[in-house]
Amino acid sequence: MILSALLTSVGINLGLCFLFFTLYSILRKQPGNFHVYAPRLVAEGKSQRTNHFNLDRLLPSAGWVTRAWQPSEEDLLSTSGLDAVVFMRIFIFSLRVFTFAGIIGVFILLPINYLGNQLSIDFSDLPNKSLDSFSISNVDNGSNRLWIHFSAAYVFTGVVCYLLYFEYSYISSKRIACFYSSKPQPHQFTILVSGIPVSSGSRVGESVESFFTKYHPSTYLSHTVVRRTNKLQGVIDDAEKLYRTLGHLKSKKHTQQRFRRDGFLGLSGRRVDLLDQYEKKLEDLEDNLRMEQSSLTGEEVRAAFVSFKSRFGATIALHIQQGIDPTEWVTERAPEPQDVYWPFFSASFLKRWICKLVVVVAYILLTVSFLIPVVIVQGLTHLDQLEVWFPFLRGVLTITFVSQVITGYLPSLILQLFLSLVPPIMIIFSSMQGYISFSKIQKSACTKMLWFTIWNIFFANVLSGSVLYQVNIILEPKEIPKILAEVVPAQLLNVFAPKYETGGKFWPIVHNSTIFSLVLMHIIAIGIFGLKKLPLASSLTIPLPVLTLLFNEFCRKRFLPIFRDYSAECLINKDREDQRDPTMVEFRDKLVTAYQDPALKPIQYSGSIGRLKSPLLHSAVA
Repeated sequence: MILSALLTSVGINLGLCFLFFTLYSILRKQPGNFHVYAPRLVAEGKSQRTNHFNLDRLLPSAGWVTRAWQPSEEDLLSTSGLDAVVFMRIFIFSLRVFTFAGIIGVFILLPINYLGNQLSIDFSDLPNKSLDSFSISNVDNGSNRLWIHFSAAYVFTGVVCYLLYFEYSYISSKRIACFYSSKPQPHQFTILVSGIPVSSGSRVGESVESFFTKYHPSTYLSHTVVRRTNKLQGVIDDAEKLYRTLGHLKSKKHTQQRFRRDGFLGLSGRRVDLLDQYEKKLEDLEDNLRMEQSSLTGEEVRAAFVSFKSRFGATIALHIQQGIDPTEWVTERAPEPQDVYWPFFSASFLKRWICKLVVVVAYILLTVSFLIPVVIVQGLTHLDQLEVWFPFLRGVLTITFVSQVITGYLPSLILQLFLSLVPPIMIIFSSMQGYISFSKIQKSACTKMLWFTIWNIFFANVLSGSVLYQVNIILEPKEIPKILAEVVPAQLLNVFAPKYETGGKFWPIVHNSTIFSLVLMHIIAIGIFGLKKLPLASSLTIPLPVLTLLFNEFCRKRFLPIFRDYSAECLINKDREDQRDPTMVEFRDKLVTAYQDPALKPIQYSGSIGRLKSPLLHSAVA
């Protein structure tokens, strides 16, 4: 990419940034959009919208940016949980890293590169020169100025490692503090047991109760056997769709819209009331639903959620092999009840194994197929290649502004459009792999997305030609409103409602990703110094990735265990505190049914099943 093309792209993005900023600041003030920009406040009944006309409502303002940064960490912690705080810490950590890197890059390294002579820059025609003129490629081979790059690599690595250590330590202490201050949660007392052996003539529930009352007599509380509900869930989905249709019909002002003819395409036959017809159909679905629920008594999966009287008891059962055969009585930590991904239990072992294989193949195919848009983008950054591919555009491409837009703005736009399609696909892939919770599905999708991005946005661009056009993505001002809308402390207070809490377990992923990026930078630096005829600098850089990996190993030993499990000290202290809590009796009563499949609970959409007050299937209690 040439410099003038980059400046053209920046100018276009500045204009778009101003336009989006203006639209956002006006639209968010409109009463009709309040449920879009502050849905959490509406759901919690904290809406303060006014319907009277105000001229300020039509004028753009920047006050929302200031207010977005006002909430403190304690505000986030109390309203959105530790995960929201960790998310903000990730954003703050990234800003610190990129600020430091920007200062070194812009004020030290860029001038050094700019003053090099390797590419023979003609300063009289600088706007039409490639951005390679500002890279290390322009520094003369063997030049002592390369030692400044060498020093920058060491300094940058040291600063990033210090920031990583500080954040790991801070978030670890927050995680422990939040655990001590938290109320009892079902997942803290529960484990998931799978591979349950069942003798002939007995049931899964009987095996579970017999085993845990024998080997965990002082801590075992109750269990909930998992049942296959995939067919039942289809009936529930149909009932929910019909219920929403009924709500839509009842909201219509003109009753005539409720009537239609029951013949072909509604054009012939007798005239019927859709409201009465759908209500009758809904009642039939509810009756069918109850029959399906009743018939699921024997549809057991050899898995169960087993609850204990204390956190320490649940942890002991989690980490000790339960049976002689390690493939039986397999234990894992239970997710929060609302975080459980119930379709996982409806699939057989063979089906899950096949799905995992299919996902691996599909992921590889998607990653390879994405090279097509990457190659297209690379072609757009080189007009000579574009003219070869599309000779009929040769006249248009000679126009300066058009060529600058095509090489400077269009590549990043196309790449971002294709990239926006990838995250939903990764979610689908991960949901097929047999994870037992939504949080694990999202974690797996994030990992897939990370490696997908590393390969296609970094390596593929490097191998296929020029990577410097990515500077355009970094400098795109239009991304600023998107970032502000998604990650500032306020779309957390006003929009984000957490569905589950991981206790900050996403931070180790950020730490490992940063370490990987540092080591990758070191490997590239070793190669660059070798190519630039400075072998001594290349050799002296080799200890840098080694030291970084040693630092990472220290952090793994020092902090990672805190994110995997709570210590016996924490668990026992918290259990002793619960013994003085009078609400624990009520909590244990609720714990018995906390992990019941929602598909097995009574669902009432019409008055025909209003008499149902209790679940059809109950958990076994010791």
